[in-house]
Amino acid sequence: MNGVLMSDETEKGLKSPLRRQLLMGMAALPALTMLPRPSFGAGPATSAVNTTGLAVTDSEVTVGILHSVTGTMAISETGSVQAEKLAIEQINAAGGVLGRKLELEVADDASGAAGAQKAFDALIFQKKVNVLISMEASAARNAGLPIVARGKTPYIYTSFYEGKSCSPYLYVNAWVPDQQVPPIVDYFNKEKKAKSYFLIGSDYAFGRGMLGFTKTYIEKTGGKVVGEEYLPMDGSDWTSIISKLKASGADALITSTAGGAPNVTLTKQLRAAGVTLPYGNLAVDEGTAKGMGADAAGIYLSASYVTGIDTPANKTFLASMAKKFGAELKTPNDLSVPQYEAVYAYKAAVEKAGSTDQDKVLKALAEVSVEGPRGTIKMDKQRHAPLTMYLGQVQADGSVKVIQSFKNVDPGAQCPGKS
Repeated sequence: MNGVLMSDETEKGLKSPLRRQLLMGMAALPALTMLPRPSFGAGPATSAVNTTGLAVTDSEVTVGILHSVTGTMAISETGSVQAEKLAIEQINAAGGVLGRKLELEVADDASGAAGAQKAFDALIFQKKVNVLISMEASAARNAGLPIVARGKTPYIYTSFYEGKSCSPYLYVNAWVPDQQVPPIVDYFNKEKKAKSYFLIGSDYAFGRGMLGFTKTYIEKTGGKVVGEEYLPMDGSDWTSIISKLKASGADALITSTAGGAPNVTLTKQLRAAGVTLPYGNLAVDEGTAKGMGADAAGIYLSASYVTGIDTPANKTFLASMAKKFGAELKTPNDLSVPQYEAVYAYKAAVEKAGSTDQDKVLKALAEVSVEGPRGTIKMDKQRHAPLTMYLGQVQADGSVKVIQSFKNVDPGAQCPGKS
């Protein structure tokens, strides 16, 4: 791999029901090591598939990946790194793209806007990558979009986010508030008889955007928000906010922090303070929940992916991940699986276009679909994707018990006027 090298964290052991899913999937797992070694360079001439001076040779196509190797978001990244590595390995083992091997070029956004600007600039204008794929914070995405526009580079964003980020170069295969928030609020209203809510978030685009939507939806469904508080993105002392929560008399709590360290510290401090309200976390994924240990038990989440999805495609994916990473496997989750599927989406778009040329790939990205662990994913709704959503509750062992599922939830009006 070129670019920044990243170390994988270790998660000891594979617990049920994930372990059962992995074992069941092994039977369907293709033996990649038994496949004949592909011969790259036999595809169409480079002059025919690359007319815009990108990083394409007779044998390689370079894909740009942005990660938060350092900073507050780093804790959430390891699973995504593993997922993209598996996708690249599988695609290359099957012959690559247009007869060419996919090669990764990775850059660190340092979990923020300043680092993102440097990373986007380096990948687009120095490395001349063909596409950008990233699971990163909203601040990093927003900082990079003007650079993406200058380079006219296809950009697949794989992190769930606050919605309504619109660019002719941006495609999103993860959820937005319109898809994620209603299942939690509706469940709390009906099953927990919640009438008043307290909202806590990180003070940046994702935190405020998610809770802004949540407040509107709560009020639309007859509820009331009795408190709304934020800490800076790198904040870690939630004491005063938790005191306000406990004094508010709220029936339920909904949080939307940055997905890394702030999420962990807030949950730990809520538990230490004895908060037992129904707790919906808009920023937690199954992998992070496992890492929180006992503190995560009881949290309600809404996700487009959980390991318990009972389909052959998901079982095969889980088994493939287990085979490749063994004891170092991080729990696949709602951040890492869209990253895996995005690599396949780029492959499909290039093959449909018959070219790596940016304009042709951008058009094709709205037309192709990917059959992956989450089912069929197609980014054809204003450059976003309808998704099946799962309302779940974190169990004592860190697994997620699915309470309800909602098929093909539309992302809503994210970018009106766009296809």
